[in-house]
Amino acid sequence: MGINIGAFVCNFVAAYMRINYGWGWAFGAAGVGMLIGVAIFIAGTRHVKHADIMKPVQKEDMSLGKIFSYVLLPVFICGIIGYVLPEKIFGEALLQTKQNDAFIFGCIPVLIFYGSLWFRASDEDKNPLGALLSVMFCVIIFWAVFHQNGDALTVWAKEHTDREMPAAIANVATKANMAQEVENHYTVHSSVEVYQAHIDSLVAEKEVAAAANDQQKVKDIGKMISLRTNSRNYFENLPIAQQPAQGKSLLLFSTELYQSINPFWVVLLTPVVVGLWGFLRKRKAEPSTPAKIALGMLITGLSTLVMVAAVSSISMGDEKASSWWLIASYGVVTFGELCLSPIGLSLVSKLSPPRLTALMMGGWFLSTAVGNKLSGMLSGLWEGFENKGNFFLMNFALCIAATILLLVLLKWLRKVMREKNIH
Repeated sequence: MGINIGAFVCNFVAAYMRINYGWGWAFGAAGVGMLIGVAIFIAGTRHVKHADIMKPVQKEDMSLGKIFSYVLLPVFICGIIGYVLPEKIFGEALLQTKQNDAFIFGCIPVLIFYGSLWFRASDEDKNPLGALLSVMFCVIIFWAVFHQNGDALTVWAKEHTDREMPAAIANVATKANMAQEVENHYTVHSSVEVYQAHIDSLVAEKEVAAAANDQQKVKDIGKMISLRTNSRNYFENLPIAQQPAQGKSLLLFSTELYQSINPFWVVLLTPVVVGLWGFLRKRKAEPSTPAKIALGMLITGLSTLVMVAAVSSISMGDEKASSWWLIASYGVVTFGELCLSPIGLSLVSKLSPPRLTALMMGGWFLSTAVGNKLSGMLSGLWEGFENKGNFFLMNFALCIAATILLLVLLKWLRKVMREKNIH
């Protein structure tokens, strides 16, 4: 809950800093926030020292030296190979960019290491580790779809969503310097050539001011260029009837604020989900942990269908969609997240052999990392889809495939949990 309250608030800070001071200050605020968080963590470690107990080493365990030699060093080597080799052999990257290739190649030794844990495990630990690794593999797809909130869904919010503030909110936001302004300048309706000539003249004027060391003028012209650029981008597909008179402005919700929708839903829906499981538990109808994870994956897929409907609700290129589509999509995917993410973390702590709990928790976050990278790669395909609905249908298909795999494994996963006396 605390994480999501912070996730809700931070986007307002980012929007304020970006609107009033620029991107550099927004990133700087994030860095300062992280340093404050680290300081609070260090100050509070005395309260958890009693839980920091080293488990006895078993004969199947690797020493730190071997882990470095067999895992960490090969990660760097494979990463370098992935960065260099595919382009040398094929003339281009295998997965869109050299950085993507390096990341995926670098994951190979880590994946082999986690696979070796299962091969080297005792008979008692084999099934629990196998179950965890299977679930981790499936939830990569969940993170790949869920974390498109930072890419494809943000692009949708920026380019295809009607972000105009209602008058009552705009009055308050203006006083707090939290409204993004876009001006209906005459260049909005001009040809690309006329618009570009106008921007070029402003850039030249900025360079003259910089040469004269007139920092205030440099800042003012920079804001003007940003305003003109943002305005043209926003008005490009806004119906003429909804545009203000030339020279007048609209006040918009910043795209950063759409990142607060998910944590808002988390705070709102967590009691609902907890209450739902409690209600079903009393009636002996509560789904098993693996079934909840499969349900979460299915619901995540349904959230992408909300966006398919959003695409269908407008004429792409000529209209903007309501913000309610994003709010609804985030609401559905958050319900899926609450069925899957905390349940998955709990499953790791329950099924892992005690001495390997931290390591398997790292495996869970490795699946998150791979999913995040896959999310960026999928979002990189956004521009290639003329019909954006097909992009979201692709995500739906991935979620359904992962859901089917989990359902196939469901009977075995339940059996493993019964053997460990876990429900």
